[in-house]
Parts: sequence; C-alpha cells; structure tokens
Amino acid sequence: MTSWLLYIPDLVGTFVFAISGAMLGVRRQLDLFGVLVLSFAAASCGGLIRDLIIGAVPPAAFADWRYVAVSCAAGVITFYRYALIERLQNPVQVFDAMGLALFCVAGALKSLNYGLGPVAAVLMGMLTGIGGGIVRDVLVAEVPRVLRSELYAIAALAGAALLVTGKWLGLPDLPLMAAGAGLCFFLRFMAIRHGWKLPVARYDEDS
Repeated sequence: MTSWLLYIPDLVGTFVFAISGAMLGVRRQLDLFGVLVLSFAAASCGGLIRDLIIGAVPPAAFADWRYVAVSCAAGVITFYRYALIERLQNPVQVFDAMGLALFCVAGALKSLNYGLGPVAAVLMGMLTGIGGGIVRDVLVAEVPRVLRSELYAIAALAGAALLVTGKWLGLPDLPLMAAGAGLCFFLRFMAIRHGWKLPVARYDEDS
C-alpha cells in the first residue's frame, strides 16, 4: 500500500513538474530537445538528489523507465500543444505549485520509510519539491524561484511537516498525504494569486 502511495504522487508530480519545465522552455523559444531537457530537469532533479542522499540507489528517475517516459511525454505534449496550456492563468506557476505539493509529501514519506528522523524527513520533502525547480530556473539563467520573496520553500516545508507530524501521531498515510499536499498547494497558490511574500532584504548602495 505504501509503495503505491509513493509511486502514484511521484508519477503525477513528475508529469506536472515536467509541464512547468517544458512550458518555460517554450516561452524561451527553445528547440524540442531543449524543452525535453527542461521538462526532465524540472521533473526529476529533486527526487534524484533526495534518493542519492537517503541511499535509494539507483535513483527512481533512472531505475524506472516510466519517470523518463512521463517527463518526455509531458514535454512533447507541451511543445506541440502549448496554446492549450497557456490558456490557464499563470500556467507555469500553477503546474509548478501542483508538482511542489505532490513531491514534498512523497519525498517526506519516502525519507521516513528509509529510516530518517522527523526533521530530516521534512527537509528531504522540501528538497524533493524545490530541487527540480531550482535546476530548471538555473538552466534558463533565472534566479531560482525559491530564492525570491514568494512563498515557495516555506509551502513545501509546511506540507512535509504536516505529513511527518501526522505520521508521528500514528495517522493513516493517505489522508496525511492529501492534507499535506493540500496545505502546500494552498500556500503556494495564495502566494501566486495574492502576493504573499517573505520579507525582502533592502540594500542601499549609497550607504
């Protein structure tokens, strides 16, 4: 049961994160290969880094062909049908928020299953959520979204922390994953829609 709870959100998160990466590539007018590279990077790098840290080797992104297939399928669909996705308001950010929500809970639960403590599992959940987005943004020479003022890593931390706390209390996995993903998505979506931000450093060059 637990393996399926990890597998399904991992694949769904892979697909939506891949769309966010591919959509960014289309907006930057990259060729098909470039779009596929961005889709795979956005979808897989967070989980890849997590698996290497917790000792789940070879990483799922390489051990299971479905991850590559799903990310490439999302990239091809986006490349040829980007106009359909573009009709959604802020499509890259919305799909990114969905991937963030799914990955943060899947990463936290997998880390717990590999014997990590609660704090480390929360951090691994956050890393699973933000890692792909960081690599995606760096590849197109953007400041990673996690380093800006928007609620991003905080949303992933909150979702992962809710799941880990619930596991500590002995609550069932499926409702916890739904609640953790829902909390993460809510915080991220509200940040997109209403500009929820962390304090920003103010630097005065004259001083």
